[in-house]
Amino acid sequence: MKAADRMILMRRTLFALFVLASAAVCWAQSAPAAHAPHLVTRARYKLQAGDRFDVTYRYTPELNQTVTVEPDGFVTLDPTGPIKVTDLTLDQATDLITTQASKHLHDPKVTIVLKDFHKPYYVVAGEVTHPGKFDMEQPTTALQALLTAGGMDASARASQIIVFRRINSDDDEVHVLDLHRVKRVQDLEHDLMLEPGDMLLVPRDRIAKIERIIKASNVGLYLNPADMGF
Repeated sequence: MKAADRMILMRRTLFALFVLASAAVCWAQSAPAAHAPHLVTRARYKLQAGDRFDVTYRYTPELNQTVTVEPDGFVTLDPTGPIKVTDLTLDQATDLITTQASKHLHDPKVTIVLKDFHKPYYVVAGEVTHPGKFDMEQPTTALQALLTAGGMDASARASQIIVFRRINSDDDEVHVLDLHRVKRVQDLEHDLMLEPGDMLLVPRDRIAKIERIIKASNVGLYLNPADMGF
């Protein structure tokens, strides 16, 4: 084969390899991981009962207040009166207060600054050494949470770790993790990054049927009082 022909063949081969590599990268980026657990990711922090925040009005500072969200979810503001703010982000609460204040003020400029709020936490219940509620001081996976709780008891069903995640005021999303075979780094794809408020349940017996979405009020049906530890 002539040198020129070899050069043409080499260029064609390199081009074909480039096309295949590009296609593989695109597929890898678009295809979901086969085994990676996934739960709905919650939005930004939402106000809860007991939270305290400052409300300031740029043009009418005499109306500025520091308020605490009452157990029923309401705050009472000047000049709007009672407003329900639980389950709203700060941006949503700002918009709502601005809308209500606009009924009494001309083009109010409202700012909310969160002062005190519920510290992020997660709960581990069931067959672990120290079940309870733990502060989430840094990003935490399900496996790390179990280790923080002292590890699983010998009676634990590690192949059916249940994670409950609140998705709204009424519903929880449920995901089942199999951590029984997590012994190598590559097995960590079966782990799950937790979010504040998540509850992990380590059952003793296999739960035959678990719905993907359940009523938040029904989470207690999966728990024994002794499981909570707090």
